[in-house]
Amino acid sequence: MRFPPSFLDEIKARLPVSEVVRRRVKLQKSGREWKGLSPFNQEKSPSFFVNDQKMAWFDFSSGRNGNVFDFVMETEGLSFPEAVERLASEAGLSLPTVTPEMQERERKRTSLQDVLELAAAFFESQLQVQAGARARGYLADRGLGPAIQKQFRLGYSPNEKFALRDYLAGKGATLEQMIDSGLLIHGEDIAVPYDRFRDRVMFPICDRGGKVIAFGGRALDKEAQAKYLNSPETPLFHKGAVVYNHHNARKAAHDMGQVIAVEGYVDVISMSVAGFPNVVAPLGTALTPDQCELLWRMSEEPVLCFDGDRAGRKAAYRAIDTALPLIGPGKSLRFAFLPDGQDPDDLARSGGHEAIAEVIGGARPLVDVLWTRETEAGPLDTPERRAALERRLGELMNAIRDETLRRYYRDDIRARLDALSGRTQSGAYPRAGGNRRAPASGRGGGRGFLGYGQPPAYTASPPLISAALTRSRVFSGSGGIPRRESEILLNLLNHPGLLVRHAEELSELELVGRETARLRDAMTALAAETYADHVELRFAIDRMGLQSERMAIEAAAQPIAWPLKPDAAEVDAGEVLRQALALHRRARALHRELKSAEIALGEDANEQNLARLREIQAELSGIEGREAAVEGFGLSSGREGQVL
Repeated sequence: MRFPPSFLDEIKARLPVSEVVRRRVKLQKSGREWKGLSPFNQEKSPSFFVNDQKMAWFDFSSGRNGNVFDFVMETEGLSFPEAVERLASEAGLSLPTVTPEMQERERKRTSLQDVLELAAAFFESQLQVQAGARARGYLADRGLGPAIQKQFRLGYSPNEKFALRDYLAGKGATLEQMIDSGLLIHGEDIAVPYDRFRDRVMFPICDRGGKVIAFGGRALDKEAQAKYLNSPETPLFHKGAVVYNHHNARKAAHDMGQVIAVEGYVDVISMSVAGFPNVVAPLGTALTPDQCELLWRMSEEPVLCFDGDRAGRKAAYRAIDTALPLIGPGKSLRFAFLPDGQDPDDLARSGGHEAIAEVIGGARPLVDVLWTRETEAGPLDTPERRAALERRLGELMNAIRDETLRRYYRDDIRARLDALSGRTQSGAYPRAGGNRRAPASGRGGGRGFLGYGQPPAYTASPPLISAALTRSRVFSGSGGIPRRESEILLNLLNHPGLLVRHAEELSELELVGRETARLRDAMTALAAETYADHVELRFAIDRMGLQSERMAIEAAAQPIAWPLKPDAAEVDAGEVLRQALALHRRARALHRELKSAEIALGEDANEQNLARLREIQAELSGIEGREAAVEGFGLSSGREGQVL
């Protein structure tokens, strides 16, 4: 049976070689590899090595080596199809049925890669001719000269609607191939498909093997609606499962034992020039679980390098929520924050290798940044605020799936809370202001924070946490209008085109806020009409006597994220809306499941019902408060290149 190469690649991407090998060989960490005794020969000294970055194993005692399929075949006596079937099942993949349709899809994938390679070569050539002078000037201003342009295959897309289309057609590419590879814009209302990228500096996006699968383009016109633009989702490109510069950074990360993730294309290139070739960047979204797994295949503790401003902190905090359910022994994150007002490109050009190394060397562990996020909310001067902090941290710990790591996190957080409260390691509380005694032990010692000991006491002069993040969701009131509901409706108010397309979905949405439900009903009724802009839609809402509801929802959504604003590109607003609707539906479903689980536990307090309740609570805590956002690429205003 012949399996598509893309299917085999997906199995190898999902199953690290060490994970499969250790079922037969006891492995020990050895630098950036794993080592153990040969499964093929009797030996006393290890000569068997596994390298997850190279997706390979090496047995020097027998001279054998290979990939994950070879290992299963060699050790279990299976044929290649049997090994693929076994590993596909472990990877959670269904075996593809070999059909003419499947073979046609594989042929199509190959042809699309050929078209994208032709496009990359075209963009490269255009950068070097007279039309590319402005793009070369932009790159030179960023310190990216001809050698770097060639290394990263940078290019320029001419400011013409059909330049690339006509070039590819001359090379034999069909219109369908150009559309399927994301190079042309098309639609029912577009008579003639035209080039997606125009007057932009072009950054090829490659898969792990170095094949071009998409592009990112930086607009040269300051008035362009989207400063950064990525290829759309295609059969080859899924932006949440790819990182920029992966093919170059893999070997460097293995050699250096570290991978660094920054926020933008130019940041990656500038840091590479400064001596950090082990750098990648996500592609226009917050860090995804798939991207976390990619980073962990390159390094056990990837460093996420963020700008030191408020946007950088928010990006770091979102990454924490993504990573918590995924971390475990040998799988965590560290966070490096740049000086406020600087991005990696600025720092590379002003301070060079030494300045960057200092920032990366000061990277903080995930638990530190988690603690900062949840305590930078102003003074903790009341029992209620401390209880809110305690409860929130407890729920966050439940999101960690690895039991051993979860226990260590609980211990660490408990110690931090004890120190914050002035509690000593022995459990006693020091006098504060000379008039406080240690509290009595209570009945049976109690379980206290996260099930450990007594709850923290409060000193006479409670320690203050930085006021810089007084808007922390642990301590800020939610008000009467759920924020996510208000943001969904505000997005539709500011982008009437989205209201028309999502009217049916909006009508079926389960809302708990009274104001949001009333406004939703009115907007659903108005969706049948056409509105010139958001101002006209607001007038229609107000004429229905719902001005107070509209204003309340606008107030509840403050501060307004840029994709929700009226001047944001509709494609960005639509992406945020899609994410927000998905998060909202899942949250409402989890609330219903939680009620059922609570009833079941009350009727039968067994371990299974308790485990189910905790599982729902953990997932719900990960969803509540999570923001839907599009950062950086496609933004119509704001700092360029911010993609985490």
